[in-house]
Amino acid sequence: MKDFYALIMAGGVGSRFWPISRTSKPKQFIDILGTGKTLIQHTYDRFAKLLPKENIFIVTNELYKELVKQQLADLSDQQILCEPIMRNTAPCIAYGASKIKRINSNASIVVTPSDHLIVDTDAFLACIKQSLETAAKKDCLITLGIKPSRPDTGYGYIQYSTQKMDDLFFKVKTFTEKPNLEIAQSFVQSGDFLWNAGIFIWSAETILHAFETHLPDINEIFKEGEASYNTPEEHKFIQRAYSQCTNISIDYGIMEKADNVYVLPAEFGWSDLGTWASIYELSDKDVARNVLIPSEKVVLYDSSNCLVKMPQDKLVILQGLHNYIVVEDNNTLLIFPRDQEQHVKQVVSDVKQRFGTSLI
Repeated sequence: MKDFYALIMAGGVGSRFWPISRTSKPKQFIDILGTGKTLIQHTYDRFAKLLPKENIFIVTNELYKELVKQQLADLSDQQILCEPIMRNTAPCIAYGASKIKRINSNASIVVTPSDHLIVDTDAFLACIKQSLETAAKKDCLITLGIKPSRPDTGYGYIQYSTQKMDDLFFKVKTFTEKPNLEIAQSFVQSGDFLWNAGIFIWSAETILHAFETHLPDINEIFKEGEASYNTPEEHKFIQRAYSQCTNISIDYGIMEKADNVYVLPAEFGWSDLGTWASIYELSDKDVARNVLIPSEKVVLYDSSNCLVKMPQDKLVILQGLHNYIVVEDNNTLLIFPRDQEQHVKQVVSDVKQRFGTSLI
């Protein structure tokens, strides 16, 4: 496993989970499921079962370096890649792949978000191991596709063909961003579409060659820093490099354009935990279909289908509330209809305009 690496992306803000998720402490650094561990700790622990700990790297905004160090004490400073500004996934992957290749030219890398839920860790790690072994031998860009259980409009979709590599990996035909319900229903019915989990596996050499082909400007920027990676000069170089990078995703910049993209269909109990609705769906419910996090001091009368997440020491009594999200944190209380939670991002924008950034 010495040639296998993980690059965990942990730079997002997670505004859909406001008021718990704030710019100063986004959702990946929060125990949002009430398990005793934060999402990034769960992600790190999963990969530590498969890879040497020194081969796990975190890429995050420099604002969160201390949070990463607090929550993942095993990491050295060299394993925390700090972005000076947000530039989407393509630049952070180019940075991570360039740095890792400088350490090990034979490296194969799994790139993953830090804030997803994986229920079946063993099945997940089996998929990652199989994909890393294949990526080490073949000139391919691999993504994991989740077999859809419903026509979800919150996920991107991957369409695959019958053409196979190694009997397990299917050639990708198309990527589609979040579709409307009618299109999502047709995707699920067709049987050749998978949810896009945003998890990628490739060799460092293959992905950097893909940057050279499809995103030459970004490739040139990070190629210039070869001599500075893993030295005291790296920080200064990255400050300069990011100021030159365009804001572009790896999906749009490379995966939708390359002709050597394959998908591994998988089932391991996955959710991107993108909204309060996803937390509600995945959590244990009482007889009235309420989710209470924590449950000790929440008392409900004639209330159903609610998600209530409160500080540990607060007594909460609710009566006659149905289909609501009730969340308190950071001196802020949010009470919102569950079927309108897509408007929370607008609420965050309005709060920022009225009260400034201190509450965001």
